[in-house]
Amino acid sequence: MQAINSGDTAWVLASAALVLFMTPGLAVFYGGMVRAKSALNMMMMSFAAIGITTIIWVLYGYSLAFGPSQGGLIGNLDHIGLASTIDQVTGAEGHQIPVLAFAMFQLTFAIITVALLSGAIADRAKYGSWVLFVGIWITLVYLPVAHWAFAAQNGEGGWIIDKLKALDFAGGTVVEINSGAAALALALVLGKRDGFRRDPMRPHNMPLVLLGAGMLWFGWFGFNAGSALSAGSLAATAMINTQICTAAAAMTWIAYEKKRDGKATTLGVASGAIAGAVAITPACGYLNPLGALILGLIAGVASSWAVSRKYKFGYDDSLDVVGVHGVGGILGMLAIGLIATLTANAAGADGLLVGGGTTQLGRQVVAILVVAAFSFTATWIIATLIQKTIGFRVYRDDELNGLDTTFHAESAYDITGNSNRY
Repeated sequence: MQAINSGDTAWVLASAALVLFMTPGLAVFYGGMVRAKSALNMMMMSFAAIGITTIIWVLYGYSLAFGPSQGGLIGNLDHIGLASTIDQVTGAEGHQIPVLAFAMFQLTFAIITVALLSGAIADRAKYGSWVLFVGIWITLVYLPVAHWAFAAQNGEGGWIIDKLKALDFAGGTVVEINSGAAALALALVLGKRDGFRRDPMRPHNMPLVLLGAGMLWFGWFGFNAGSALSAGSLAATAMINTQICTAAAAMTWIAYEKKRDGKATTLGVASGAIAGAVAITPACGYLNPLGALILGLIAGVASSWAVSRKYKFGYDDSLDVVGVHGVGGILGMLAIGLIATLTANAAGADGLLVGGGTTQLGRQVVAILVVAAFSFTATWIIATLIQKTIGFRVYRDDELNGLDTTFHAESAYDITGNSNRY
């Protein structure tokens, strides 16, 4: 085995832990955003994503995502059961880390991507059907897209990274656009919640929402800076860009909200922070700090506006996955083609507005369109098949009563005073 860079390995292992921490953070964030009667169900959907995705990743997921490429479309089955990974290394000369550290890091990306989708169908999905959907979606949608955009193999890997040469530092296509497009498909297949646009459906616990947003913000440093796969200047660039864009978007979201509605809300600042973190995800390793600031200022306003469009177009994306993750991911991918600079990353590109021409922008657009179209279409087919066989949407009475007691025989808050001990 070749020499392992212990500093880089430690950073990737820590980053993997940070990204895994994001999924319980998402559970808290989403759990606070729904009504109290379905808060536990919402959180359980994220924990199901952790369990199912991990099992699949060990059995065949890592192999199909990162095994030797089959025509740039998918990996092979050389690494079933994580075979031929123990005591192996990956990475550039002098920055090599154990393959298992890389596999663990990438597993956490898969987990949170599918967990994000649960926000689009909050309050109305059968839990067993969701568990089945997670397994199918990871296999048929996430693994191919991860291979396309992340599996660099000296020009012979995934078609987005090695053939098209679109840039995506930490998952603008794989995580954000993929989840946004899939969320739209799910929302359309399952339909609107009972009482959508008629009954109040406000978040039941805003402190939980803010706590969850803070956990996500914290974990995002591992998500983005960890994608450098080394503890050096590129990781530092990605980290500070993440902070700048996230903070800027949080402020412009509530500024836009204040101008539009007269109030700056706590839900707005939390949503704005997530929108900024999403937007910088693909671009964090290719922009300079000023570019990250510009992107954040735009992302907060654009995502806030996009979220409001669901009422105009009539689709019930319950927790705004489309407007935040889909739109934010598109903005970040486009920002690379517009304002990326080689001064930030010599392996990147100069964008159109810094004298780089339209070539890179065109590549980014192709990656956006193909991933969005593939993810939407495949997800719509998967969800429709589940709905027409075992059923995906809950019965109306269960929806009205709340999913916590229906599926989990529990409730988030015990207000009945069942204990006589105190």
